[in-house]
Amino acid sequence: MTAPLGTIEGYYGTPWSWEDREHVVSFLAAHDYRFYIYAPKADRFLRKRWREEHPNEVSGRLSALAAKCRSLDVRFGVGLSPFEIYRNFDDAAQGDLKRKLAWLDRVGVEILAVLFDDMRGDLPELAATQARILHWIKERTGARQLIVCPSYYTDDPVLDRFFGRRPQNYLEDLGAALDPSIDVFWTGEEVCAREIGAAHVKRVGEQLRRKPFLWDNYPVNDGPRMSPFLHLRAFTGRSASLAAHIAAHAVNPALQAHLSLIPMLSLASSYREADAYAYGRAFDGAARLVLGERFANLVREDLTFLQDVGVDRLGKWGDGLKERYSGIDHPAAREILRWLDGAYRVTEMQE
Repeated sequence: MTAPLGTIEGYYGTPWSWEDREHVVSFLAAHDYRFYIYAPKADRFLRKRWREEHPNEVSGRLSALAAKCRSLDVRFGVGLSPFEIYRNFDDAAQGDLKRKLAWLDRVGVEILAVLFDDMRGDLPELAATQARILHWIKERTGARQLIVCPSYYTDDPVLDRFFGRRPQNYLEDLGAALDPSIDVFWTGEEVCAREIGAAHVKRVGEQLRRKPFLWDNYPVNDGPRMSPFLHLRAFTGRSASLAAHIAAHAVNPALQAHLSLIPMLSLASSYREADAYAYGRAFDGAARLVLGERFANLVREDLTFLQDVGVDRLGKWGDGLKERYSGIDHPAAREILRWLDGAYRVTEMQE
């Protein structure tokens, strides 16, 4: 049994190029990835400046990406974060949101993700107010699928530390109030979960009264802690038995679009192969598909440096890695070189 797989571009830091997005969609469409959700944190017109219109160039690019997805039978979505709209959902907010929804319809959105993450949540009637807003949106959007990211999308207490203590029974109240057709994102027991177990998502599904829609924060490498590392290894800690207990499995990729394809291919393998899955073998096969055999062998040899040591502690080895990859004409090699030069460093997780 395989869960529906897709990409959610939901990282902080420098966003991908439009050409990279089209490449990722095209490449993964041949490997069981059937949806793509555009939601980079750097697009402020989807976040704190959501009431403003997108520049015409961005609108045109998004429409072209939506058309590309349709041509590949990949459902296209956008993640909208109407910042703390639940604190005052008045006539002005409704008018601004209605205009934004009309714009999303013109772009060609099939999946609308409404993201209430990274916002204050210790507020009275949070679940009921968010459900009311989502039902209002559902009546006015042309998107065929509606997904919400709740303010508390993991058991991880780090959210309570930064955004206020979660209301008691928040998940249960949200699940009871929401229309059953609305999906709910969940990242697991942590924001960046080391493991996502079937027993865990089954419990969350019971709380939400629906199967959770996984937002998997691997191989994402944004933020000060993760950006010095390249997350290249194949997926582990995600058993194929998850498929029976989740609505879908969305991967939040790394800042390096081409290198992200390696672990993303391995996730498809893990569902397909089930108990026969071996993560080392999955890495080797995916790396050869993405990079070619010679380049893949080099990355395999350097995996400890790239993923475990990190750019800040490479020392003299950094110059050797630059020399190894500087002669390779491949976009993933250029991503490694840019990473070695510090181009992907994220110092603060700000918009």
